[in-house]
Formats: sequence, structure tokens, C-alpha cells
Amino acid sequence: MSSSVAVPDCCGGLGNVDFRQADLCVMTWLLGYVDPSDPCFVAAILTIAFNPLFWNVVARWEQKTRKLSKAFRSPYLACYSLGAAILLLNILRSHCFTQAMLSQPKMESLDNPMAYRVGLALLGVGSTFVLSSFFALGFTGTFLGDYFGILKEARVTTFRSTSWTTPCTGAARPITWAGLSCTPAPPACC
Repeated sequence: MSSSVAVPDCCGGLGNVDFRQADLCVMTWLLGYVDPSDPCFVAAILTIAFNPLFWNVVARWEQKTRKLSKAFRSPYLACYSLGAAILLLNILRSHCFTQAMLSQPKMESLDNPMAYRVGLALLGVGSTFVLSSFFALGFTGTFLGDYFGILKEARVTTFRSTSWTTPCTGAARPITWAGLSCTPAPPACC
């Protein structure tokens, strides 16, 4: 038995699109500021993608098997070790991101003291969000302690943790990266 319900066909689907007639001026403009073949850019993209994948896979593996806790003979020591690995990977990611920003073509509109100051302000706001979350959650709360069976006595409801469901990633990371994008180096006129 087949259904005779007709699926609406908008504009004949993608088969009727002539991509040769597409206006690519926006992509051309963007590619003037981004060189995707630059090794620093590729390294930054890879570290940005790899880091959360790594720590989520390891944390879920730990939650299911408890092998890290057994290997370190303590869930706290295992969590601290994963936290240290995450911090080292974040340092590598930040370095790769900064090197990619320095090696990419620079937007003229961002090469001025005002854009630099806005970037510094964004860095300050993002860092405030991250640090306030860290102080509210503690080391084990920030670095996946719940996967190791390390839970806080009460739910954290102070300042940042009530704004987003993921305390350190809600707006802190995009704000901080926007700040880094504006401030890889002070403009020549500063």
C-alpha cells in the first residue's frame, strides 16, 4: 500500500537551480579575509573540533566503565587528571586560534584602536563569565566531575549558572573568541 499524499515541491527542488548564475560576491568577499588552506587555520579548526569531542568521549567512557577511576585509584585524581588534560588541550587550541588569526588577512575596519578596545572588553566579559562559573562550580564541577560520580551537595544557582544550561560555553566562549579575533595584536596606530 502506498500513500498518495503529494509532497509539496518548492520551485522544482534543487535540480532546477543553476549554480552558475548564483551571486558569489559575499563568499568572494569573505574568502578575501579567510585563507582556508593556511595550515594554522586548519590546525585551529581541528583543535576546536577535537577538544570537546575528546573530553565528552572520555567522560562518557569513564561514566560507563569507571576505568580511569580504577587506574588512578580515586575518582578525584582521575577527574583532576582529565581536567589537566582539558586545560592543556585548551592552551593548544588557544595557541592555534591565535596563530590562525595572526596568519589570516586582516580586516581594515578592525585595524584601529576602537576595535582593539572592544576586543579587550569582550575578552574581559568572556573571562568574567568563565571565572565566575569556575568559582561557583569548583574544579571538579567545571571539569566533568559528575561523570566521575563527584556531585555538589546542592545545585549551583549563582550568577552565571542560572543564565545558561552549560555554564562555561553559553556565551563565554563566543564572547571570548570574538574578543580574541579583535585583539590578536594591537593595531599599528596604538
